[in-house]
Formats: sequence, C-alpha cells, structure tokens
Amino acid sequence: MAEENALVKVGDGASHDSAQAAEKGGIDMDLLNNIPVSIALEVGRASLKIKDLMRLSQGAVIELERLAGEPLDLLVNNTLVAQGEVVLINDRYGVRLTQVVPPADRIKNLKP
Repeated sequence: MAEENALVKVGDGASHDSAQAAEKGGIDMDLLNNIPVSIALEVGRASLKIKDLMRLSQGAVIELERLAGEPLDLLVNNTLVAQGEVVLINDRYGVRLTQVVPPADRIKNLKP
C-alpha cells in the first residue's frame, strides 16, 4: 500500500476576495500572506556552563533534554506551532506534523 504525504504548496496568485477586503478597510490578505516568517525544527535543548562550552571541540557530544523518539517542536518566529517527526522526501528532510497547536493557544503564547 502506498503512503500518501501531504505537501504544502505555496501559491502566489492574487485573490479577488482580499482585494475587496482591502477596499472596505479590512485586512489586505495579499500583503499579509507575503510577510516572511522564520521556521525552525527544534530537536532539543541543553544548558551548559561557559567553562564547559569553551572546552567543546570537534567530535564532542552534547546530551539534549529530549528523549529519542519524542516529537520535535516546529517553531514559527520562536512560537510553538506544531510537533512532528522527521521524514525523508527524496534526498531532503521534511517534517510530518503529528500535533498542531490550536490557533487560540498560539495567540496566547506569542512572545513580544
């Protein structure tokens, strides 16, 4: 049985509805949709003392707080948006979302 993967496709076409919203004083969705955001996939974190940080060299291993097999965090502009697992798509890494933070919770967790 073939496994289906949903890939996100980003379009660049202008929307008639967004143009009407802008004319009525609403949000210009074309402008909003073109704001760049930073996306990061966090494997884990660690805390080190500066003296230990200064001793790091090539080949050193830093133990992370997260256990193997735990979901990774998908951060958008440093705000947790979802959790997922790493997948391989052809020769590139990707992420399969396993849990998405509800929009209301994302807004509460926005960092100033």
